[in-house]
Order: sequence, then C-alpha cells, then structure tokens
Amino acid sequence: MKNDSPILSVKDLKTWFPIRRGVLARTVGYVRAVDGVSLDIDRGRTLGLVGESGCGKTTLGRTLIGLEPVRSGTVCFEGKDLAALDRTEVRRLRKRMQMIFQDTLSSLNPRMNVLDIVTEGLAAFQMLKKSRREHAEELMADVGLDKDTIHRYPHEFSGGQRQRISIARAVSLKPDFIVCDEPVSSLDVSVQAQVMNLLMDLKERYALSYLFISHDLSVVSNISDQVAVMYLGKIMEFGDVEAVIGRPLHPYTRALVAAVPIPGIHRDRRRILHGETPSPADPPSGCPFHTRCPEVMPVCARIEPDMIRCSGRRVRCHLYAPDS
Repeated sequence: MKNDSPILSVKDLKTWFPIRRGVLARTVGYVRAVDGVSLDIDRGRTLGLVGESGCGKTTLGRTLIGLEPVRSGTVCFEGKDLAALDRTEVRRLRKRMQMIFQDTLSSLNPRMNVLDIVTEGLAAFQMLKKSRREHAEELMADVGLDKDTIHRYPHEFSGGQRQRISIARAVSLKPDFIVCDEPVSSLDVSVQAQVMNLLMDLKERYALSYLFISHDLSVVSNISDQVAVMYLGKIMEFGDVEAVIGRPLHPYTRALVAAVPIPGIHRDRRRILHGETPSPADPPSGCPFHTRCPEVMPVCARIEPDMIRCSGRRVRCHLYAPDS
C-alpha cells in the first residue's frame, strides 16, 4: 500500500440491531446505531470522533475492528474489504487492529495477573520471541509502570494504572491501528493528561493510527488531526481539527463547541441544545438533527441533506451549498 493512502476506509457503513418481540421473537424493527457512515483514517494520524452519549460512537469503533456485525457498507483496511476475506486472512489482520476500552474493570480479566493479560495476545499469535516475563516487563516500561506490577491483579490498581495496562495490551502486538474508546473519560484531569501524553508518545514510537472516541471536545482537540462529529448514527461534519472545532459550520457542532466550559468566558446560551436525542429505533424524517436544531427550515423535516464539501471540510446541512 502507498503511504499516502488511508489505512482505513469506510463507505456507507450501517450497523443495525434487531428489535425482537413476541413469543416467536419476530423482528419488528431495528436500532440504527450506525446509519450510513463514510470516512477515511489516514496512516499515522488521529481521527477524533465526538458526539453525545448514544449517538453510535462506540458501536462504530467496535464495528471497524469486527466486534459488531456489518449490516451493509464496506470497511477496508489497507485497501482490503474485511467482509470479503476468509477467516485465515481476517485473523492475520486482527493483530494489526486493536482496541482500548473505556471500562477497564470489565475489559481486564480479574482472574488473570498483568503478566498474563499483556502477553495473552502474543502467545495466541505465536509472537513470543523471549519469555513472557521479559515481554511483560518491557511493556510495563513502555507505559510507565514498574516491572514488579506484572504479578498483581487488576483490582489492585487505580483507574489510571489499569488504563495503562489496557494500553500495554493493545500495543503488545505492534498494531497499525487502534480504536481508543473514551480512554480517559473516567480519569481525574491530571491523570487524563498523563494518559494522553502516553498515547501520543506511543503513536510516534510505533507509527500508530488512532480512532479516538470521546464526548470531550477539549480532549479531542489536543490529540486529533481530524474530527468527525456524529449524531444519531450519522456523520454531520468532518474535517481538520482546526476547521471543525475552531470554525464549526453545522449547528450541532456549534452547540457542542459552545458547551465546552472556558474559565472567564461567558457561554452563548442561544446555542445550548434543548430536548432529547431521538431514538435510533425511530429516527425522524429528513435531517436527523432538525427536531433540536435552532436554525431549522421547512426543508429539513422533509429531505435528508447530503454530505457536501464546504469551506475546507465536509458537512451535512441544508444551510450550506457545496464549494464550486
């Protein structure tokens, strides 16, 4: 693959979960968690994925690495459609795509010590070039933990330390792409900064590409090269971080940016969103955001806007016309 080609390319991806009811458990509808997402993640760069809780961010990340089934659309890793590969080829690629989970207590096996946790993948893929202890000690050094911690269990660590162990497990296989699912949302602010610096250091050291999922725009702006704003299973705005966060176009993006607290600066209360996010099992017609949009127009309820290129980014909104 050429170095300038995307490491991951997603086209019209849909991940729907069936709603089953009755004695026979018939399918009566679908939860449209991811509903027609298209995006590229460039090699060696970080794409920040932001949006409110329940918008489909985590489901999108899990779908990209094969933890959730694809209803339709394509996920291509280095030009290879993952759905078209056989099990042997998928397994070969699996070690190159990893995930850091948000909840460290549930994602780390409480019956395994750190040594077993961080070397389990190496053993499964037959990548042990030395003893498991030596590998584990090197990984602990990489994430800033003492080598003596390899004999302890997850419940014996703080939240920040457990997240470092999760990061060590993710990088143990020397992957090319990592999905970071809100890796710092449950940590104290000072610990967040440490973990963020660690992720950026590892990115440079191992030439990693990240999908960084978060609801915190201030965190995303510090680590990301590009940003995708997600609402009700769809990407509403996509572009470089300076453009999307510094000069947002979509009313939803503007509302998210206005909601970020900045000491000494008064918020624009006109941009604070009201109402609840519609159910992904019964999304509104037209633009999915029109029920909460402060700039809604009659056309918004009837016709879903296309994703267009405007002012150096892509945006899904009837307020704008595509660049000529």
